[in-house]
This record gives sequence, structure tokens and C-alpha cells, in this order.
Amino acid sequence: MTGTPRDRARAQTMDDILRIGREHLAQQGAAALSLRAVARDLGVVSSAVYRYVRNRDELLTLLVVDAYNELGDEVDAALATIADYDYRAQFRTIGVAVRTWALREPARYALLFGSPVPGYAAPADQTTGPGTRVIVALISLYERAYASGRTAVPDTVPVPAALRKDFDAIRSEYALTAPDALIARGVLAWAALFGAINFDVFDQYGPRTFTDRDDLFAHHLDILLETIGFD
Repeated sequence: MTGTPRDRARAQTMDDILRIGREHLAQQGAAALSLRAVARDLGVVSSAVYRYVRNRDELLTLLVVDAYNELGDEVDAALATIADYDYRAQFRTIGVAVRTWALREPARYALLFGSPVPGYAAPADQTTGPGTRVIVALISLYERAYASGRTAVPDTVPVPAALRKDFDAIRSEYALTAPDALIARGVLAWAALFGAINFDVFDQYGPRTFTDRDDLFAHHLDILLETIGFD
């Protein structure tokens, strides 16, 4: 760690605040998060913590950004082991990496993708970049597969005219060349991927419905690959 002793001490204190915040998140949930409780476990008076974190919402934002970045880092690390041209394997890798992290960190996953925390609104200027890292990875994969001719363009279900402006905006924002039909299926794959993970993390299947949820999730990924038309 570089910087002056004061800088290093401040960085260490922030790391400790985040660590304790993650522990409280896992034990009590986001709605019960309290700076006073964090200060108590840190071994300082609450006023000392306010010099680093102004309020509960700022702590929640730090935890949100921290979780998004850890998830994004794990997806990037997993993708780095897969050949650039193997688009099917890359899609499976993204799905498995997100699910693995979510099952290991259910409280942090819930903070990102579960029920909203009462009274808290994540500031877009701080959370949008970290929060879209996995989505951008999926979009990049899909666009590269389309550009290389490795996706089929389905036309069996016409895209409603009312959605065309929305898809134009998405295409412009992310510099896409894929047509509306493929973008629509990509959105479906994104929603279905996280929906399947949500069912797992929040135990919506019930304890005895499926013998092997790993096999079930792998089958879901295969169906999604078929849906989005990957060759």
C-alpha cells in the first residue's frame, strides 16, 4: 500500500468499515444496517465513523459498488480463461461465474438484485458503471458473435413497433450492429439468466424439487443459447 502513513491508515479504516459492513449485511440484512453498530464492532465511537462515511446510505452505496466490482472482477477473470472465438463457452462462463458468486455471497447478491432497501436509492453516478459490467460483458459477447456470423437472425416473432425506438437507443448507446430481433432475444437471455439465479439464491424452487440444481442451471444455459441463436 502506497501513500503517507495517514493515507494508509485511512485506507485501512475504510477497508475495515467495508468488511464489517459486509458482515452485518450477511447477518442482519441491508435494511438493518447501522453505522452505530459498525462503529461498535470497529471499536470506536460513532462520531469517528462519520468522518469516513456520512450516513447509512453512503455505506450502502459503498457496499453496492464493492459487490458489483467483485462480481465483475470474477466474471472477467473467468472469461480470461476462454478463447475469444468460443462464444458459447463464454456465455456459459458468464452465467456460471455470476451464479457461483451469488451462491457464495447471497446477502450481497440480494443487495444488488433482491428487494429494494426501504428509503434507499442508489446514486446512478456511482453505481451505473460498476453495476453494468456483467451486462456489458454479455452485450459485447453477443455483438461479437453477431459480427462474426455466429448467430442466426430469427424472424419468427416480430418485434413490436413500439419497441423500435428503445432498441435504437440501446444500439446507439452500446455501438451495436445487431438487429432488433437479436437485441430482443439478448434482453430475454439477460432477464432469464438472472431470473434463474434468483430462484436458486432465494430458494424459490423449494428444497426437494430438483435433485441437482447445477445440472438444472446448465440446462437453462443451453436453452438460452438456443434462444439467442448462437452457432
